[in-house]
Amino acid sequence: MSAQGTPNVAARTTKTPQGAWTVTFLLFLFMVVNFADKIVVGLAGVPIMTDMKLSAEQFGLLGSSFFFLFSISAIVVGFIVNKVPTRWVLLTLAVIWAVAQFPMVGTVSFTTLLICRIVLGAGEGPAFSVAAHAIYKWFPDEKRTLPTAILSQGSAFGVILAVPALNWIIVNHSWHYAFGALGIVGLIWVAAWLALGKEGPLEDTEVLAATEPKIPYVQLLTSRTFLGCVIATFGAYWALSLGLTWFTPFIVKGLGFSQSQAGFISILPWVFGATIVILTGWISQVMMARGYTTRISRGVLGSVPLIIGGLILTAMAHVEGAGLQIALLVVGSGLCGAIYVVCPPMLGEFTPASQRGAVIAIYGALYTLSGIIAPSVMGTVIQRAGTMLDGYLTGFTINAAVMIGSGVIGLLLLWPNTEKARLTRGAAAQGTTLKGAVSPT
Repeated sequence: MSAQGTPNVAARTTKTPQGAWTVTFLLFLFMVVNFADKIVVGLAGVPIMTDMKLSAEQFGLLGSSFFFLFSISAIVVGFIVNKVPTRWVLLTLAVIWAVAQFPMVGTVSFTTLLICRIVLGAGEGPAFSVAAHAIYKWFPDEKRTLPTAILSQGSAFGVILAVPALNWIIVNHSWHYAFGALGIVGLIWVAAWLALGKEGPLEDTEVLAATEPKIPYVQLLTSRTFLGCVIATFGAYWALSLGLTWFTPFIVKGLGFSQSQAGFISILPWVFGATIVILTGWISQVMMARGYTTRISRGVLGSVPLIIGGLILTAMAHVEGAGLQIALLVVGSGLCGAIYVVCPPMLGEFTPASQRGAVIAIYGALYTLSGIIAPSVMGTVIQRAGTMLDGYLTGFTINAAVMIGSGVIGLLLLWPNTEKARLTRGAAAQGTTLKGAVSPT
């Protein structure tokens, strides 16, 4: 069968409700704040390690601590948004982010810093999943890839916009004040969301929960596309969590740049990644409009860049020169962004809307487990390496292997266009079996 088919005419005529793009922009800003919060520890890594006399392993633990409750929180909140309006859940999460920043403004112990990052991670764990679920209440399936790309773009812009400002505060004042600035920005977003944030009109959470046919969660969570999304994004998030925690220390301590120089260099992966995200969203939507199956326009389009990015990263340890090494790291890790754009819409294809919040949240909870592992692994590798640069390059080689493996598995498993029919048949068959088991005949 051809990868192309006849586009659904009814789907093409579905209108996007008024206000959809306003909410999309607000949630884009939501993710900007989210990733600014994430990047600050990595950006201030060298001053923090110097002031608090932390070893590489301790700093790796600090980077991983952000993810200790990240996954648990994502799952819990994911089930909550199946029944509770996302408007209020998003507001609560943003308040937690802001409040968690302010203790770092004054003198702080390593334990306090660790606890605040754990609390922040618990608040940020559900962020992308809840935001995606909220956006899907404003856009029909065939129009979701581009707004998902814009939402994902918030991560890149969060870094691009925050790094120069935060680095200026760190260099000219103190890393403590960088945290305080983020707390204030978080409260500003809360005020904007209170004024303009709304619930999408395409889906009524309470009505769907009561009337929509359900598919057992065990079938949804063991489907090949769900597993493919988790595994593929696990590899991408390995690279992202290393970028958040270790990229700036690598530039300063591994390659010998100053903190001021590193602030600008640290933007490069996110600029490139932002380009990849927008291109992926646009290309995917164009391919779908031309009749390509979502296996091609989402599954293949998201997995292949992950494999190519891993292959590029493997070259880092075999080239000389800081400029070339940075270029390989920027391009290799930046290609990972494609998978974030396509996986939530793929899951939304076959998951009933009343269960979608939980499924996307569980997906996020599982793939972000690499955020616990990757920074700590890098810290341990650096600590035990012969030289610091060798440690960094070994760590990025491990990253490359994870990306390639996860990309290949994703390429094999991502078949969203056939998943819904298969799951629906499976649920119907199970229901018939159960009905027969209790029938007197």
